[in-house]
Amino acid sequence: MDWEKILRNRILKKQAKICIIGLGYVGLPLAVAFNRKGFFVWGLDNNPRRINNLNKGIRYIVDIDPKEVLKNIKQKKFFPTTQAKVLKESDVIIICVPTPLRKVKIPDISYILKAAKDAKKYLRKGQLIILESTSFPTTTRTIVLPILKQSGLKEEKDFFLCFSPERVNPGDREHPLIKIPKIVGGLSPKSTKIANCLYSKIINKVYNVSSPEVAESCKLLENTFRLVNIALVNEFAVVAHKLGINVWEVVEAAKTKPFGYMPFYPGPGVGGHCIPDDPVYLSWKAKKLGFKTKMIDLASYMNHFMPRYVFCRIKDILDQKKVLLRGAKILIMGVTYKKDVKDLRESPALDIIELLQKQNARVSFYDPLIPFLKINAINLKRISLAGKSLNKFDCVVIITDNSNVDYMSLRKKAKFIFDTRNVYKKDYNNVIRL
Repeated sequence: MDWEKILRNRILKKQAKICIIGLGYVGLPLAVAFNRKGFFVWGLDNNPRRINNLNKGIRYIVDIDPKEVLKNIKQKKFFPTTQAKVLKESDVIIICVPTPLRKVKIPDISYILKAAKDAKKYLRKGQLIILESTSFPTTTRTIVLPILKQSGLKEEKDFFLCFSPERVNPGDREHPLIKIPKIVGGLSPKSTKIANCLYSKIINKVYNVSSPEVAESCKLLENTFRLVNIALVNEFAVVAHKLGINVWEVVEAAKTKPFGYMPFYPGPGVGGHCIPDDPVYLSWKAKKLGFKTKMIDLASYMNHFMPRYVFCRIKDILDQKKVLLRGAKILIMGVTYKKDVKDLRESPALDIIELLQKQNARVSFYDPLIPFLKINAINLKRISLAGKSLNKFDCVVIITDNSNVDYMSLRKKAKFIFDTRNVYKKDYNNVIRL
């Protein structure tokens, strides 16, 4: 049978049933996008709490309205589950699982392995499997394909396999999923063609590449570009401070050049999964091939250094105010890794809090998205900004600049502020910027 033609027709008629493995910041928006275009979607996730939240209409992804998800569930367009047996009924399987780093900075692809093994268990003829999880080049061909081939079925003849890197930017309303061009690279031309047909139903532009390796590398290049440029401007900020120069003004002046430059901004460090972790997948693979990626490693070092640099700046500011760090009352404003995104992964705020606490500083925090912190040695409850509570702090440190905070009121009430995000564009007597 011509499985390519059969599957393509099912997609064109919106009869193809889709299963998305992993309902995080990548998988859930993808499920909603397919629902909006009339496709039935299973959402497979091994976290029962996440499935429960979806069925109760509880928000856990900033970009997704839980009411819309609940409506799709009630209308039987979306079915979240922990049962892998739904893979057997699926025409399309999209893997959107986490790919973290282990403590020794080597890739952890255990979630990909589990998803591939689940897919193999229920693999049948006429299915399209797409890996969206970021990983090192050759993952699709040398890790996922051999597992699927254990079923006895053949790629291109019986089933189709493709890599398509996720490009979701959580909290970015200007660039929603449907407006971000989609890259697809199949193991075979047929796989690329079918994946293009599928994504074209929900995304404005789909771009084919010649292989999954190109698609995998594309994702890593994008985030390595960001890693290196953020590291560069962070290093520039350290030098500018020593020279007594306002680095924020320097960046604003530089970006007036209409060619050969694009602005990146310094900060207290980088967080999330993409920037701190993804380039390490490339450097790890390069080492396996006998090549050391010096630029990636140096950029990673510089960005990991920034939380300690911020800690040192806080200590210097307190010293100038004749306040000992030991026992000093410090308020951390914003603890998520990114503005307006409820995500603590790799957040530099956590490193800064731990460094302060190790020096016996009395640390408090405020973040409109996070009610409490209980991570490693940190065990804190969010404070209230009401009344005169801000007067008691020796220093307020802005780590994450969430939108729904009255920073002008904060400045008027606080004794002193260290602003690592350039919230305050003007000079104030009680504000020092990074």
